[in-house]
Amino acid sequence: FSEPVADTVLGYILCFARQIPWLDQNLRSGVWSKKPLFSLSEQSLGVIGVGNVGKSVIRRAKAFSMSILAHDIKNIPTPFSDEYDIEIVSKTDLLSRADFVSLNCDLNPTSFHILSDAEFSIMKPTACLINTARGPLVDEPALIRALKNSKIGGAALDVFEQEPLPKESELLSIKNCILSPHNSNSSHKSWEKVHLNTLNNLIEGLINKDQVK
Repeated sequence: FSEPVADTVLGYILCFARQIPWLDQNLRSGVWSKKPLFSLSEQSLGVIGVGNVGKSVIRRAKAFSMSILAHDIKNIPTPFSDEYDIEIVSKTDLLSRADFVSLNCDLNPTSFHILSDAEFSIMKPTACLINTARGPLVDEPALIRALKNSKIGGAALDVFEQEPLPKESELLSIKNCILSPHNSNSSHKSWEKVHLNTLNNLIEGLINKDQVK
């Protein structure tokens, strides 16, 4: 899934950097108004979780000349960090400096609600959060408070604490929030790999079961 998910992360970043969804809405409403925007080369990306997906995100971001900050509870291989000029920092340092924060870590007891009120309070008021990993990594009520009170600049979410996203969720009415229905891993090749892997696991399980007998 790493390739389509990483594509989605960069798509979200570009949407915020170039304000594409909002400019589209303005134009369709009859408003011709240019806005001051910025290039990705002027921005920094903080990646929390540098596994297969995190690495794919970094490769894409580096192609746009973004500055890369990274944090992981595991050691990030030196050859990779050197190749992509990654600055390995603490989570607090990353959150306080990054213009975009991409969550790409596993969900486990150490990462549940890895971002909540305390974390949003140290992010830049212009920073954007991107979560394509697991919904419970983010304390959703805290995120809603941060967005509504302009503690952060925006959020792009493909995953949620409750899925499907409830119709009464406040996220649906927040303008500086891009939402998608857990769709970032969608691609025909990825689906083929999942189905093939499922079949291989089933075959392996049946073979092992016969061998045990």
